[in-house]
Amino acid sequence: MFGKEEKGETNGSLQKQWSLAPAYVPAISIQMQPFVATFLLLVGFFLTALFSITDKKGISGLGKQIAIAIPASVSLGFGFVYLLCAVGVYI
Repeated sequence: MFGKEEKGETNGSLQKQWSLAPAYVPAISIQMQPFVATFLLLVGFFLTALFSITDKKGISGLGKQIAIAIPASVSLGFGFVYLLCAVGVYI
């Protein structure tokens, strides 16, 4: 079942599959990553500033805070990831 012949065949077929596989193409090109990072970070910082000056009273204030906080955190999160990728730290 796990003989020497199968191990050699598996190794050869994996190398063949690896060589035939298409190259990875990122969704956002490497040249665009600094611009995407800058845009997302600016949007995130703007929304964070807007969050700090919103009305914090009542249920409507809570809804406004949630509506601003979620896009701000998502924008900052992806912005920092793209910033790291733009400077060469691929995570």
